[in-house]
Amino acid sequence: MKRQIIALGGGGFSMEPDNPLLDNYILEQCERDNPKICFIGTASGDAQSYIDRFYAAFESKPCRPSHLSLFKGHTHLLEAFVLEQDIFFVGGGNTRNLLVLWKEWGLDVMISKAYRRGAILSGVSAGSICWFEQGLTDSIPN
Repeated sequence: MKRQIIALGGGGFSMEPDNPLLDNYILEQCERDNPKICFIGTASGDAQSYIDRFYAAFESKPCRPSHLSLFKGHTHLLEAFVLEQDIFFVGGGNTRNLLVLWKEWGLDVMISKAYRRGAILSGVSAGSICWFEQGLTDSIPN
């Protein structure tokens, strides 16, 4: 089984809404037809405008978009929801807050389990750093 992390420093639907190349590339990496792609906006505090931009970019594509919100109480069946996803796209924002909240909710462990099952991990900025043990962030003041 091929495992993939697609870490973006910028671009994609949140930065270049008129340029779908990176978004299309992420979808094309999934071997499933009509994959389930889940946006996680924890780093931006689940900003509704960010979630709306995700849906605007992916609703017309050959996929089943959804999002996961930790701030608005998504579901009590969180792990089951996470494990049924084919692709995760994590948005930018505050890396430190993202990591703390994921650990508190156990989302880091759930996503790791999904990755081992073949889910693609992707994201931009904080959403790209979160997949690695170390990285540079401006989320921690000097």
